[in-house]
Amino acid sequence: MKKASSSLKEPATRREALRLPVIDAIAETMDLYGANYTFGQLYGIMYFEDRPMTLEEMQSFMNMSKSNMSYAVRSLLDTKMVTKLKEKDERKDLYAAETDFFQTFRNFFAAKLQREIDVMRRALDAAIPELSEVILDAATPDDERKLCLRDLHKLKHAVSYYDWLQRFVNDLRAGVFFENAEDEARGD
Repeated sequence: MKKASSSLKEPATRREALRLPVIDAIAETMDLYGANYTFGQLYGIMYFEDRPMTLEEMQSFMNMSKSNMSYAVRSLLDTKMVTKLKEKDERKDLYAAETDFFQTFRNFFAAKLQREIDVMRRALDAAIPELSEVILDAATPDDERKLCLRDLHKLKHAVSYYDWLQRFVNDLRAGVFFENAEDEARGD
């Protein structure tokens, strides 16, 4: 098990020390879903900040090179867990974490699932027409045609799945699954 304190600066207050297990849990959770553990730590640090941060400020919390810090921030930007603000601090870019876990869930999983959909649909959209050509080609032997038909059936089933998954992602982004959850979380 990784420890949050291993790459983070020593806490100066009891409050900061109490944050470390939560930051560690955020990092472990993100690691479970394929995000880099250290990036999860960075998100956890930014989650607790009540203000936007510069790359240099983030570096002061973590023992990361500037290039690794930039890569971590880009990764968090890609999943919309962090946003780059329009305003700057002394010509330095400012970044803020999304602190609404419902929104973070939507952003993170929608981005991951959309990537899967895009990769698979490109492959399916390229393979299906070519497979159809092989099936329709009079020179294709019957046993090969039967195997191609079986493959085509599997790929068309996959297309149905990815069409469904796209609708799911669209609904996820729209917040369809969270209509009452956020109210319940606030105790409304």
